[in-house]
Amino acid sequence: MAETKDTHIVVIPIDEEHNNKLSSSMLSNNIIEAIEDHPLTEISESPGHLLLLKLWQREEDLFAKRIARKETRMDSIKSELFQLCSFFFIFHGFFSTLLFTSWVSAQQQHHSVCKKWWVPSMVSLCTSLVFVFLVQVKVHRYWKVWGQLQRERNDSRALTRCIQELRMKGASFDLSKEPQSVKRMKSSSVEIKWKPLTWCYQNLLTICLVCFTGLAFPASKFVLCCL
Repeated sequence: MAETKDTHIVVIPIDEEHNNKLSSSMLSNNIIEAIEDHPLTEISESPGHLLLLKLWQREEDLFAKRIARKETRMDSIKSELFQLCSFFFIFHGFFSTLLFTSWVSAQQQHHSVCKKWWVPSMVSLCTSLVFVFLVQVKVHRYWKVWGQLQRERNDSRALTRCIQELRMKGASFDLSKEPQSVKRMKSSSVEIKWKPLTWCYQNLLTICLVCFTGLAFPASKFVLCCL
């Protein structure tokens, strides 16, 4: 007689801790694969791309430092302009007070000072022109630094865009590419049209001081002869 063999199935239970270990292992493998495929990993494995990234990052830091210095310089020039304008108006206030006091003193002594009105007028004019010249020098320097600052910012933005593109593309980035700032092309007619307005805007402070100087010049004659 044939013997009957019983087949036994052994069920190995898988607990929750084992499931967590399996899922953690799979997640780790996925993370490792993602890191290996990341553009920064490709850059680190490519000497040329890695060197380019380091050079651009160093240049980006230099741009940031130069921009900060120019912004500080502009703030300093603004402060100097404020001081010059304050001294300008303080001088005219003091000069007008002194002129009126002299007129009152001459009236009390019954002296006529109308014939010498041009002396204080010339003093006022010469002093005002000195202030106007100093202000114009500061204004010119301010807008020169402003233009340099705008160029630095444009170059910095172009460099930042290239760095971002390099980090996104990785080893597929073209090493021959150079940062180029975007400049709007303007026609010559537009430049001629807006150039006088730009000049007036940039020299508005000097224009106001010149106008005030022109009004202050005949003030001495008005005080000494018309009052």
